[in-house]
Amino acid sequence: MDSTRMSVLFLLIALCSPFNFIQSPMDFGPLNFLQTSDSAAIDFGRIFFNSPSAILQPNSVDEISLLLKFISLSSYSKVTVAARGAGHSIHGQAQAPNGIVIEMDSLPLSLKIHRKGKRDEGYSYADVSGGALWIEVLRESLKHGLAPRSWTDYLYLSVGGTLSNAGISGQTFKHGPQISNVLKLDVITGTGEIVRCSPSKRAELFYGVLGGLGQFGIITSARIVLEDAPHKVKWVRAFYDDFGAFTEDQEMLVSMADKVDYVEGFMVLNEQSLEGASVAFPSHFHFIASNTNNTSQVYYCVEIAFYYYSQKASHVEKVAKETLRKLDCIPSLVYETEVSYFDFLNRVSAEEANLRARGLWEVAHPWLNMFVPRSQIKAFKDLLLQTISPDHFEGPILIYPIRRDKWNGNTSAVLPEDKENILYIVGMLRSASPQCVSESPCLQSYLQQNNKITEGATSISLHSNSKIQIADPNGQDHELETISGSDSLKRSDLGGKLYLSYYSEEEHWKKHFGGKWERFLARKKMFDPLQILAPGQRIFKRKYSAHL
Repeated sequence: MDSTRMSVLFLLIALCSPFNFIQSPMDFGPLNFLQTSDSAAIDFGRIFFNSPSAILQPNSVDEISLLLKFISLSSYSKVTVAARGAGHSIHGQAQAPNGIVIEMDSLPLSLKIHRKGKRDEGYSYADVSGGALWIEVLRESLKHGLAPRSWTDYLYLSVGGTLSNAGISGQTFKHGPQISNVLKLDVITGTGEIVRCSPSKRAELFYGVLGGLGQFGIITSARIVLEDAPHKVKWVRAFYDDFGAFTEDQEMLVSMADKVDYVEGFMVLNEQSLEGASVAFPSHFHFIASNTNNTSQVYYCVEIAFYYYSQKASHVEKVAKETLRKLDCIPSLVYETEVSYFDFLNRVSAEEANLRARGLWEVAHPWLNMFVPRSQIKAFKDLLLQTISPDHFEGPILIYPIRRDKWNGNTSAVLPEDKENILYIVGMLRSASPQCVSESPCLQSYLQQNNKITEGATSISLHSNSKIQIADPNGQDHELETISGSDSLKRSDLGGKLYLSYYSEEEHWKKHFGGKWERFLARKKMFDPLQILAPGQRIFKRKYSAHL
């Protein structure tokens, strides 16, 4: 018997074992397993720590396929598999407790750019390996004068990772999320089948994987739409003291897709809200303090970008001037700067450097991201502010509109079920203090706040306590009376949907997916029938036979 067959036999025996199947690094012929490591049991959130039994660092796509085929052969195995990209998930979504973590960055980087000819139909595009980072895609495509149309705010994320969720940023209103800008995918299903899929070929898998939370397959390659890259960006910040004016102006801006290229917004809760936000702008809080006697008031900021292409700079200047004239912001608090396109897209790296310098990068990140119907955005803002402690909040809170008609309903991504075309994304991107670690009262209070907001926005009960203890960055607790005493927050349903969802019970997932649940379930049965993939999402439990 040759070594490969022996390796297969040993692996099958191990997979059927009721014990931890890998006790030390093994070499199963073509599959090289490593012992678990801290990096495989941790993610950016630093909330959940689940160790796999082994790590696979594949040298080829075939190795991933072989592993999943092996596991699928045994109905007695409890082994699960999670693909890990940049490890930027928040709630352990890319972890595989006692299973196998596949480190996708071990695959050889492949990044090929195709520029469409003048007579060619279709788009310019990039063929990119699933483990590649978006910053790598940007650098390579710019060499050809091209760039993807849709982005995330932070670029050190894997292509496969963001496409498994949605991928959103300030360009989403104009071009849709990243999952709306994909032409083709190479996917390995839960049964180990290697499939090339597109809207016209194996479409059910193609759309299922996009926004599918890793449940139907592992993305090994994607064809991404490219456009001509601008060379420079006019970047504007305008501040508001009225939430209604803030949202009305944002909605006006996203209706001007022929003039505006990027729209985001954020809340200014305290001095930390602007500290280190960008090297391109100074800290503005002292401007706000000098213009009002009430520094505890919440302010809002709209960010707008105008791209410089080959047209004359005077044209962009004219468009920007006409657009800014329409804003109902605080006239004295409008700031402009010009930066390179690369620096604009990579702007969050400045925030990362600032947080690292302050010891607030490798800490717990109890983030909360929510899609909110347009009609409920003020109620959601009120719910948020009544739940958190604005004076002590550390991190940005993003609020900006996107357009439903830029999303493809065939994908697995979930949006609010109302019919309004405009909806909002709210990102509460909190950084905990270094002392606020897993299981600490401090971190638990933050998670409890998140649960309270989720319950109020979705009506999905997460069994949070009726009273909330607010912990400031120094670990001091403060009881928030308004939560326990407010009937309006107990069982309201604002029609929101979690983005980067992290439910743990099937009934919660059913309500989250709503009308998409049956299709999601059917796709799971079709492409991952033993429910091997992405156990960290906690949607499905591994199927196996209890007896040999």
